[in-house]
Amino acid sequence: MTLVAGVDSSTQSCKVVIREAETGALVRQGRASHPDGTEVHPSHWWTALLRALDEAGGLDDVAAVSVAGQQHGMVCLDESGEVVREALLWNDTRSAAAAEQLVAELGGPQAWADAVGSVPVASFTVTKLRWLAEHEPDNARRTAAVCLPHDWLTWRLMGALASGVPFGVEAWQDAPRPPLDQLVTDRGDASGTGYWSPATGAYRTDLLKAAFGAVPLLPRVLGPAEEAGTAVAGGPGAVLIAPGTGDNMAAALGVGARPGDVVVSLGTSGTVFAVAGAPSADATGAVAGFADATGRFLPLVCTLNAARVLDAAARMAGVGLDELSDLALRAPAGADGLTLVPYLEGERTPNRPTASGSLHGLTLATSTPAHLARAAVEGMLCGLADALDALDLRPERVLLIGGAARSEAVRRIAPTIFGVPITVPPPGEYVADGAAYQAATLVTTPDRRSEETETYEAEAIPEIRTRYTRATAHILD
Repeated sequence: MTLVAGVDSSTQSCKVVIREAETGALVRQGRASHPDGTEVHPSHWWTALLRALDEAGGLDDVAAVSVAGQQHGMVCLDESGEVVREALLWNDTRSAAAAEQLVAELGGPQAWADAVGSVPVASFTVTKLRWLAEHEPDNARRTAAVCLPHDWLTWRLMGALASGVPFGVEAWQDAPRPPLDQLVTDRGDASGTGYWSPATGAYRTDLLKAAFGAVPLLPRVLGPAEEAGTAVAGGPGAVLIAPGTGDNMAAALGVGARPGDVVVSLGTSGTVFAVAGAPSADATGAVAGFADATGRFLPLVCTLNAARVLDAAARMAGVGLDELSDLALRAPAGADGLTLVPYLEGERTPNRPTASGSLHGLTLATSTPAHLARAAVEGMLCGLADALDALDLRPERVLLIGGAARSEAVRRIAPTIFGVPITVPPPGEYVADGAAYQAATLVTTPDRRSEETETYEAEAIPEIRTRYTRATAHILD
């Protein structure tokens, strides 16, 4: 039996799955938490990865490994490979003003869409580099290389595996780092930087220099089937290292998304993406024109607030998430007019980084935990429905995945908001599973097993989105 490892290094935690390469059967798994915050020292990701690998039984019997990671984050390294400063994560909005400057300097949104397929907002790496150059010039001058979270973890794994030391948390904690010129990335994650073009498959170093004032070393962009490296980890054989990718691209692999599908992923952030055969360039900025991990493209709309909306509502109601779901299903559709605008930490789509959440239609009658729960679920889904509209597609299937998709209320209410049937695959770690699938392609031809899905259908209730649109109007003006 040939085993492969898939890693999901997300905002909140690191998950590792060990799967059988040909069938995808789960053999073992592990998990470790990341610290909270929108800036984190990458060493915490490395420690969490080692702990998750340890819980999953290590890598000594694994033939290939792939790392998928949160997109956009800025990891700056000095000439010796040391981290210059804590990494700014995708959900750090301090570079919002820098994003506006960059858009204006290039000549407007259309110029950016034409150049790199996306109009940069605070999430994009290029805006964070502009912020660094303006606010921390000494750190900017120390920066010899810039990479993304998944790039950095792949690089650290390359060094640990190349050391020849058998896996162990303590043994690998301070493993040697490879030279900077061994940094690699893939086209999917590179497409979220703001200085790599999915249409041309090349870096736009002119945009990077305009933003940062210099062009540091950038990771080599690997194709979907290229190896990042091969090393012996003290076990019986060599371990192949796959290119890895961004979390959304890995989720598309993990769920088996195909052309004609739209995936709605409800994690810390909410994402709506489709598999496409050609690059996109949306000048409104709503749709990010990403590449995927297969050689195709992944037009994507992202909201900052998804599962965290339910977490917040559960705290306010003093209940757990399961009880929140039960409460939401007890309340009437539309929550008797109670509407939640879920911009709890600003918002990316629409681009309102300094916005906050709000409740509308609060009366004595709607001042109940059940109404709050219903409004939270509907508000979260309305934001994602707007994202689905922005893609301007007629999907053959809408797949609902992510942590919040495990909520029965979310599953049953989603068709009333989206206006189409919803397909829910079995719960899984789709990002880690997608990474494992990518790793498996290095050693075999994986079998895409068809798994049973559930379909949820309900009559659309357009009045809910109408009230939601009215509630957001004062924020959007």
